[in-house]
Amino acid sequence: MLTRKQLDLLEFIHKRVQRDGVPPSFDEMKEALDLRSKSGIHRLITALEERGFIRRLAHRARAIEIVKLPESMGGESSGFTPRVIEGGATPRDPDVGVPMPVETAQAFDLPVMGRIAAGVPIEAINQVSHHVAVPGSMMSGQGNHYALEVRGDSMIDAGINDGDVVVIRETAAADNGDIVVALVDDQEATLKRFFKRKGQIELVAANPAYETRVLPDNRVKVQGRLVGLIRTY
Repeated sequence: MLTRKQLDLLEFIHKRVQRDGVPPSFDEMKEALDLRSKSGIHRLITALEERGFIRRLAHRARAIEIVKLPESMGGESSGFTPRVIEGGATPRDPDVGVPMPVETAQAFDLPVMGRIAAGVPIEAINQVSHHVAVPGSMMSGQGNHYALEVRGDSMIDAGINDGDVVVIRETAAADNGDIVVALVDDQEATLKRFFKRKGQIELVAANPAYETRVLPDNRVKVQGRLVGLIRTY
């Protein structure tokens, strides 16, 4: 399922990679899609990455790799045809478009384990507050999954807003650049990008207003990796 803007951006990136061998810059994407700001491009890129069409590579300029294409662009059939959603946008997110509900998709009830700080770390989360229905397509790989409600704006440039519900796959391992639930000193939990360098862990916000936290690796435990996001308008 792709919005019109998401499909337009994927097609633009694909054509530029075929022509030049490298993806376009964010400014070129913004101009091509006639968006008002690069934050709209960030949201579209995040949506395409979450749906498995592209992959972002850490520490490389213009590091966007096309993973797959929808059938409408010559991609291989995967048993379904991505739907392109026409129409206007919501006042809250004018650049990205409005996802259409998939009524026939299989859904799973996940426990919402409380709130996770996308900002200043909060107390570790260990109690179920309620459950939320999550599409089966959002479940990534094997293992247990759970959900958390986001509080704060430190991940806003990664498309994660205050009040969003994030879907987490339980894992103790993470690759550099993954967005993870990090447990600090067995007491504080926070949602940040993860980088491990020379015995230290960097917890990096996606908001320039927040500083990167650098800690010894024995003080940080990965509790899970972000695999999906649910937003209520």
